[in-house]
Amino acid sequence: MKTICLAICLGLAMPAFCVPAAEQSPSSKPNVVLILADDMGFSDVGCYGGEIETPNLDQLAANGLKFTQFYNTARCWPTRAALLTGYYAQQVHRDALPGLGGGGRGVRQEWARLLPDYLKPHGYRSYHSGKWHIDGKVLDGGFDRSLDVRNQGNFFSAKGNSIDDKPVKPAEDESDYYTTIATVDHAIECLEDHAANHTDQPFFHYVAFIAPHFPLHALPEDIARYKGRYEAGWSAMREDRYQRQRDMNLLNAPLSALEQEVGPPYHFPDAFEKLGSGEVNRPLPWNTLTAEQQQFQAVKMEIHAAMVDRMDREIGRLVAQLKAMDAYENTLILFASDNGASAEIMVRHGGHDPEAAPGSEDTYLCLGPGFSSACNTPFRRHKTWVHEGGISTPLIAHWPAGIKAEGEMRETPAHVIDIVPTVLDIAGIEKPAEWDGEKIPAAPGKSLAPAFAQDVAIERDNLWWLHEGNKAIRQGNWKLVAAEGDDWELYDLTTDRTETNDLAKQHPDKVQELSDVWNRELHQMIQLAAKTADKRGGVSKRAGQKQKMEK
Repeated sequence: MKTICLAICLGLAMPAFCVPAAEQSPSSKPNVVLILADDMGFSDVGCYGGEIETPNLDQLAANGLKFTQFYNTARCWPTRAALLTGYYAQQVHRDALPGLGGGGRGVRQEWARLLPDYLKPHGYRSYHSGKWHIDGKVLDGGFDRSLDVRNQGNFFSAKGNSIDDKPVKPAEDESDYYTTIATVDHAIECLEDHAANHTDQPFFHYVAFIAPHFPLHALPEDIARYKGRYEAGWSAMREDRYQRQRDMNLLNAPLSALEQEVGPPYHFPDAFEKLGSGEVNRPLPWNTLTAEQQQFQAVKMEIHAAMVDRMDREIGRLVAQLKAMDAYENTLILFASDNGASAEIMVRHGGHDPEAAPGSEDTYLCLGPGFSSACNTPFRRHKTWVHEGGISTPLIAHWPAGIKAEGEMRETPAHVIDIVPTVLDIAGIEKPAEWDGEKIPAAPGKSLAPAFAQDVAIERDNLWWLHEGNKAIRQGNWKLVAAEGDDWELYDLTTDRTETNDLAKQHPDKVQELSDVWNRELHQMIQLAAKTADKRGGVSKRAGQKQKMEK
């Protein structure tokens, strides 16, 4: 059977701060496996408070580190661009800026290289398995091998996928195909080949699962494990997860209230006609739903849980392969998600058959705002918003050769822009000053390597967000945030990470100060993006108009 999922694992050898770069031969440099999940909530993993069975991720966290304040960009393609370039997506034309377009169809500048391009001159081989959603062909980004899972509307078919940038001809009988499994099948195949033919070289492997992104498709046996588990509803699930988070001292903040007025970010009225009367588009009190609605919603959460469960099982197979090839000890594994859980409700691709078994390939279900709120416990909002629920993700870091701490938490704020500088730092690689004769601008990402040894603050001016009109900035423990069209809200994250007590009226000077910084950063990004328009065609003019429909 074959499957596809998205996670972040980094396999690395002894860190650069332990072994001077000049003394590291290619064979002694760390391996990197980067695993990314898709549309997974902050509390979906067991070690972050979830009830979903994720023993493999939990074990990695127990023998490594959990970062409690790690951020993404709130959306699929901007996160992937930031993750592999070390820049904010807006800086490299991969998310929209006022007057410049950009977004899901934007094209990176020539200097905006992906991580494998920096690794290759130092002896690394690079592999990609899973979702891509970055501009350009995979192998043009420095990867040596790739499975590009382009069929993101059907977890039970390989139709439309590519291997090494060439279209795949699916098997006539795909009854044993499942994307999450197929993704790790390919990853293991790459690693087996590496062990057989490239043992003198380190490797970087980017494993990008599609799970648990909609459509909610899962194997029947996986769904069966969660039958009846969610019949108490989303509020009960939030309370249970929050209590577990408090018990493990994951955070010190109140549980945010359910925002009953906040529904899906996009509206598709025809979807409700296709899905039937069991669908609801607000996180209403569970006891106000009909029995049909309660059943429909609970089953969707069962499928979501099954997708996360299967992803964890496949990560277990990946870890087993690292052990089998004696790469486990010298491999840093990082796991994160591209954005928070999604409140979206829509029907795409082959449509939805209400008579088909929920979770099968003839159905098209989305999690929706009720259980999305529960998956993002304890935070507010969802994917696409830049409140904490849309941008907060687990980050698990496991590396026996380089991280001696076991089961510890790291509270330093960090972001996906930090992955590239972290990998280069640990591998003892200095980023080049120019590419093909063009100067490479300074990047905002910071190395997290110092935090591997102890919970130190990573020095930075701020963290910045903009997506579809939703905007935020974090400076120290102050966060300024606004949904599209709304006024700024101000929070002190020292005690209010869940954004429950808006301090904007009490501290207007702080609002003005942070707003000025946010606008200054925006202006600088516009200057950079406009000045370095890509020679291959620049920013897509249609991107700003099209991006709302791209994920």
